[in-house]
Amino acid sequence: MREQVMLLVTATRYAVAEHARNRFAAVLIAVFLPVWTLLAYVSMPDRPVRLRLRATGELLAPRGNELTTVSGALNAVTLITGFLMFAATFNGGLFDRRLVMAGYPRPHLVAAKLVGLALASALVAAYATAVMYLAWTPRQPALLAAALFGAGLTYGVLGVGFGALLRKEVEGMFAIVMTSIVDIALQNPISSSSADSAITHYLPSYGAMQAATAAAFSSTSAPKYLLIELTWFAAAAFLGLLTFQWRTRSTLPSAPVFDATEPGPAVRRTLPEN
Repeated sequence: MREQVMLLVTATRYAVAEHARNRFAAVLIAVFLPVWTLLAYVSMPDRPVRLRLRATGELLAPRGNELTTVSGALNAVTLITGFLMFAATFNGGLFDRRLVMAGYPRPHLVAAKLVGLALASALVAAYATAVMYLAWTPRQPALLAAALFGAGLTYGVLGVGFGALLRKEVEGMFAIVMTSIVDIALQNPISSSSADSAITHYLPSYGAMQAATAAAFSSTSAPKYLLIELTWFAAAAFLGLLTFQWRTRSTLPSAPVFDATEPGPAVRRTLPEN
């Protein structure tokens, strides 16, 4: 048991160190997140926007710039966590494969990545919530941070999947950026006339958007929609686990052996892969 804990701690330490060395992600957190969030606030008109929030059933009239700030914060969080996990998976894929082939348990590596993702998502979500306070005061900051955290988890595991499947960095960046933009833009009633259509219910950040909007403009909480976001995270994590399993498989050629039990020339056979 002690050995298993040490293996997990070691893998987690390296996963966190990998994120800490990502200077570009640090710049995105320190500069892009507040600039994008506050720019959404100052550039949009402040006239009220009437909408019926499905999460609570309430008819709300938030200011347009405040509503766009929520969308901008979600967009920034999903982009940063998705990129962070994509970069870690893409750059560390060969190292992970070598570790697995050397006998390092896959579950420990996966758990370490999830711990690193959870820490990064918590940091980015808390920072994004604090940035919003520079412009206006959300009604339920804890629920807002939880919604941003859930969206960060979902896009983080999507980044793991992209990092395991795609072969070029530009492909992964494009996939993360376009997924986040389409996802968030379709749910913003200011930029999309179909924000309340049925198709938005199947978007990756739907639960987080509903919970974040309720947290920002209503005194009614929406824990059900946090669970919806966690369901998206669980589904994406399962797919990410499958891609990680495939990416770290052994690519060594199978070893030929000869069956000497049969008469005549030895028959060549192939050992199955482990």
